[in-house]
Amino acid sequence: MISWIRRSHSTPKPSEPNPSKPKPPERRPHTVSLIEISEMALEALWSNKLRSGLTMLGVIIGIGSVISISSIGQGIQKSSEESIRSLGTDVLQVVAGSAQNGGVSQGQGSLTTLTWEDAQAIAQEAPNAKVVSAYLQRNAQVVYGDENTSTTVYGTDLNYSSARNTFPASGRYFNAEELSSAAAVAVIAPTVQKNLFPTEVNPIGQKIRVQGEVYEVIGVMEVKGAQGPQDRDDAVYLPLTSMSARLIGNNSLMGVSVNGIYIKGENEQQLETIKFQVENILRLRHNIATPADDDFRIINQADILATLNTILGLLTVMIVAVAGISLVVGGIGIANIMLVSVVERTREIGVRKALGATDRAILSQFLAESIIISVIGGTIGIATGIGITFVAATAFQFTYTLSGSAILIGFGLSSSVGLLAGVIPAQNAAKLDPIIALRGD
Repeated sequence: MISWIRRSHSTPKPSEPNPSKPKPPERRPHTVSLIEISEMALEALWSNKLRSGLTMLGVIIGIGSVISISSIGQGIQKSSEESIRSLGTDVLQVVAGSAQNGGVSQGQGSLTTLTWEDAQAIAQEAPNAKVVSAYLQRNAQVVYGDENTSTTVYGTDLNYSSARNTFPASGRYFNAEELSSAAAVAVIAPTVQKNLFPTEVNPIGQKIRVQGEVYEVIGVMEVKGAQGPQDRDDAVYLPLTSMSARLIGNNSLMGVSVNGIYIKGENEQQLETIKFQVENILRLRHNIATPADDDFRIINQADILATLNTILGLLTVMIVAVAGISLVVGGIGIANIMLVSVVERTREIGVRKALGATDRAILSQFLAESIIISVIGGTIGIATGIGITFVAATAFQFTYTLSGSAILIGFGLSSSVGLLAGVIPAQNAAKLDPIIALRGD
């Protein structure tokens, strides 16, 4: 009896495993593949097409703006550079100084101290000057028949075409005999031809009136395009002597007065040397003792190009930075929509967790939804930016250039925006307690 009680109250030994009995299979969490996560994310987004589309809109606008503005800025910069280079960056321009009237400046070129003889002296005495050309410039009304146009009239010498790298496309430029005799001949640029002559009329040999004076058209210049706001194809070229005698009549005591002189060197590296030589020649001819008394100014075309590129580059960066703000707004929109989505799908999250979905799977799905929204929006934005750039380049006639760096940066930004905007909503969804989530409405 006592032994039975002892046996009955003794600690039972653990049962020995029966090697013949099969072990129950271990339950391992199901690993969700990237393809499955993407499919679920796409299905969730497709079920809310309008909301997904509106969410993408901020990214589309942001990426499209960045790409189009960057590309348009680069296109304008390239067109401006080509325009200036087509005239030559190895050119100095000497312009007359500004007259003072009662302490008020009358504007650049208002002095009449520069002369054609100054240009001839520079050509003879400046050893590094390859081509020297003097010019007069005035705005005037030009008439042919019943048509008229307001344009810029240049009085030039024989070297103007070489100095400005612009030559007749048809006909010819005036010659030495016509220059010395102040002949009434003119060469017109393409815009003047379009404004004055019907398409079926050949302007060569026709008579035009410039400020009432009759000139025979002997040539049409080649197309050069615009340089900033100035249309270089809107011009008429006359012999310098003819314009001075017939239209201006303001010869100085020292010779034929001009508005400026173009000086071309062998290359850009010689421009500073030429500038030094020209300054000394003109100061000696004009009896100027100190640089502060200079009655002329020398402009370096290469400096203009560098300054223009700097300004356009800074403007492009500034505008792109402003456009980038819309990307931030787009990211905030994605975050807001994803947070709302977590609240709306609380019960779905609870069901999935109750069926064994891990926190990582929930986190991955919501992150995937956010990234897909931003990537699709970024792709549409890239296409939109390319289209806007093409339309703008065609409409405003500048070089069509696509900024490859802007496209890569834009796509990277769109992906980053989606990732960053989806982190907090995805973490909130992953941390939901399944019991509480199942009780949600």
